[in-house]
Amino acid sequence: MKFIPNSIIKESMLKEIELHTIDELFSDIPKKIRINNLNLPDGVSQQEVEKRLRKLGKKNKSFSEMPSFLGGGIKPHYIPAAVKSIIARSEFYTSYTPYQPEASQGFLQAMFEYQSMIAEITGMDVANASLYDGATALGEAALMCNRIKKRKTFVIPKNISKDKKCILKNYTKGTEITIKEIAYDTKTGKIDLDDLKKNIDDDTTGVYIENPNFFGVFEDDVDEISSLVKEKQAVFVVGVDPIALGITKNPGKYNANIVIGEGRSLGNPMDFGGSGLGIFSCKHEFIRQIPGRIIGLTEDSDGKRAFCMTMQTREQHIRRGRATSNICTNEGLCALAAVAFLSWLGGSGLEKLGRINFEKGQRLAKKITSIHGFEKVFCGVHFNEFVIQCPDAAKLHNKLLSNGIQGGLILDDFSPDLKNCMLFGVTEIHSDESIEKLVSILKEET
Repeated sequence: MKFIPNSIIKESMLKEIELHTIDELFSDIPKKIRINNLNLPDGVSQQEVEKRLRKLGKKNKSFSEMPSFLGGGIKPHYIPAAVKSIIARSEFYTSYTPYQPEASQGFLQAMFEYQSMIAEITGMDVANASLYDGATALGEAALMCNRIKKRKTFVIPKNISKDKKCILKNYTKGTEITIKEIAYDTKTGKIDLDDLKKNIDDDTTGVYIENPNFFGVFEDDVDEISSLVKEKQAVFVVGVDPIALGITKNPGKYNANIVIGEGRSLGNPMDFGGSGLGIFSCKHEFIRQIPGRIIGLTEDSDGKRAFCMTMQTREQHIRRGRATSNICTNEGLCALAAVAFLSWLGGSGLEKLGRINFEKGQRLAKKITSIHGFEKVFCGVHFNEFVIQCPDAAKLHNKLLSNGIQGGLILDDFSPDLKNCMLFGVTEIHSDESIEKLVSILKEET
């Protein structure tokens, strides 16, 4: 092959571009940041690599070996064998929405079904074919609100994760959007409605809330919040836990305009924190402003049912500068797992799963707060996460780890009001044995 490097071809190529040496290709890189080599060790055999990886792998602890009660983010959920089997099929095994849709009807149908299910459980008219994760979905929602209303202030609760805040700020950097935070009620853990009223004005482009919120507490004043947002003609954005939608009314019923969330809990493993699934849905009136891709149902030239990319709004396609996003790779495989999971679960199954998570959360909170020195911080009704005041959170955290348990998320640096507080999370996959072990260790601290 002519592309195999050799000195003759190198010289010919350099001459063609009017250079003398390969080093001249890098002449625009300042000398002070150049390196002579990468200082890498010599290569080793495949057998040796596998040996080293196995040794490294022994340092990891799976959930079955070390139960985790970490709240505020990724939690373990049961994944049926049917879901794993479907996503492992070679014709599906990709994260991409296909570039040649006419040759990928099966995958497009799966994405169409995913969109339909997400639209149904969120109460929205349309959903896209997924985003990277829940945090980037929030960033996209802020930009979408700005496109819709042409205003400059996006309002968020103070009590959302630092990761989401960081990504939101990155997404809005360089735009005219200003992020404004509203306080939470220190007794209930819910949004401070008085502070919300003070911070919504005619320059508010959108208001974002989470239900349940970062503390695991349900925002049961959603109708009043919705009215406040609509009064200022801003866009109402709601972040959800899709499992909780099995037992709560969907955001469409309290007049949300955009619904986002993290869909990892729908048939996707924790994967060391990687590979999320960004849920994004909205009302039909905003469909032209939605980021990402939308798969539609149509007919081919023979009148047979066919699926196609109805909208491809990224800037690499024809819209270019008018594109609503720069999303390249979506999370197609994660979305496929979600649609397989929801199909396996069904509507009654989602309700049952939501109920199990809610009840486990209530029981665990009751067990922990029955221990002297451990108190529930917020009185609001929680889902499967809750905040507990501890005698010494850092000491307790280390003790739990030494006993093979990952405790709650330490909130010391989240707010001065949450010193020695831990955010616990529990799901249907936590066994009674692991819960009793956690409680017994906590009792030793009294």
